[in-house]
Amino acid sequence: MKHAWTVPVLVTLVLPPMLCAQTPETPQDRLKRLSTAIAQTQSQMKAYEQQLQELQKQVDALQKELGNHPSEEVAGPSQVVRPAPADTTEEIQERQAIAESQIATHEQTKVETESKYPLRLTGLILLNGFINTHRVDDAIAPTYALNGDGSTGLSVRQTILGFDATGPHLLGAESHADLRVDFFANGSQQTYGASGILRLRTAHASLVWEKTEAFFAQDRSLLAPNVPTSLVSTAQPNLSWSGDLWTWNPQIGVRQRIPLKSSQRLEVAAALLDVQDPLLPNATSSSTVTRAERSRWPGLEGRIGYASGQQDEGPAVGVGGYFGPHRTSEGYRFNAWAISGDLRLPMGRYVQLTSNVYRGAGLGGLGGGGYVDYFYPAGKDDVAQALNDAGGWIQFKFRPVERLQFNAGYGIDNPFAADIRSSLAGTPSYTGLSKNRDAFGNVIVSPSKYLEFSLEYRRLWSNYVNNVLRLSDAIGLAAGYRF
Repeated sequence: MKHAWTVPVLVTLVLPPMLCAQTPETPQDRLKRLSTAIAQTQSQMKAYEQQLQELQKQVDALQKELGNHPSEEVAGPSQVVRPAPADTTEEIQERQAIAESQIATHEQTKVETESKYPLRLTGLILLNGFINTHRVDDAIAPTYALNGDGSTGLSVRQTILGFDATGPHLLGAESHADLRVDFFANGSQQTYGASGILRLRTAHASLVWEKTEAFFAQDRSLLAPNVPTSLVSTAQPNLSWSGDLWTWNPQIGVRQRIPLKSSQRLEVAAALLDVQDPLLPNATSSSTVTRAERSRWPGLEGRIGYASGQQDEGPAVGVGGYFGPHRTSEGYRFNAWAISGDLRLPMGRYVQLTSNVYRGAGLGGLGGGGYVDYFYPAGKDDVAQALNDAGGWIQFKFRPVERLQFNAGYGIDNPFAADIRSSLAGTPSYTGLSKNRDAFGNVIVSPSKYLEFSLEYRRLWSNYVNNVLRLSDAIGLAAGYRF
């Protein structure tokens, strides 16, 4: 390679005289020609030097890259580089065929929307078996105990389908949306979905800036951001109506994140909320307008919290508030309200404590108050009074490895006894629970990212008026496939 430049030099010096041998050349012409040839030769030599330098850099980089492979032999720039044996032709062809098959499959199965923006299909195919020692409100996902015999069976009605969408940028914000549905509407909880089979669970649409989010949604209230962990009970989360204000209601609001030092931050959220009327499972209502809607004023909710570390994993604490006017079909008004507290506290590397608590009145539409949000006091049949209520829940999670976790929790919803006694003398009489408690323990195993199995035990204590107590044990098995 070091003599590669001699050929063009000789051609430059010899060929022109041969071509011009028949034409007389003056000394000035010869000098001019030789000067031009020397300049061209110098330019070409610089180019060859640059090429040599570039080749040297490539060889040095290759030596560094192959430094961890002693079987490879790397020599100087004038020697041949002999790498380790490459893949065979058959292996290369097989990889190419697999890649082409995957690309073809993607082209055939991808979800396309009218807007042409990305849409992702997700879901959980969930099979659960259940054993209830006594009668409960819903055999698949019970929330309170009744008088009567137990039940045993299987169900896939808690299967969940979801869509996640990413939309265009608007006003400097990213747009996102998601939707979740299940098949739990028939025969139970008609007040929170359609009266067929498919039921709307949650929905969100939001504009997200760096520190601000504007959203509208159907989801649990801002008062109760934490959720008990269960694979057996997804249609009605564990501790529903036993201290967890879980119900999914329409709301529109805004969130603001205020960064502090390191990974610490304040989180402020506020929203307008339209709560539904509470109904016992399998009960129906002929009214198409809720008591909150009849008041013609939306409810207001808000929360301020402190968090640190990763989202949904680090320590967090918050307080919330809610106020909502209501008006009965008879025209009587009452106000629902609540104050709440929530806590997520990692306790070492493997244990986490999670809790929500509340105190308020008229909380039936949020999932409290024993399915009742107001009553008529004794001797005041022309006055509606919000039912006072208090409750909450706590859960301990032990996660020794990534794909194994143990959870144990307890919750209680406790309407005030004085209000219940007053309502018993009124008209109509009190029809809800006087207290509801729930304790559970489960283990969830995830052999892979897409497979989950769980075994769960629950104990329900449901108190009715006149000190009547109903008990039931519930044993559940679940097998889920996520996609």
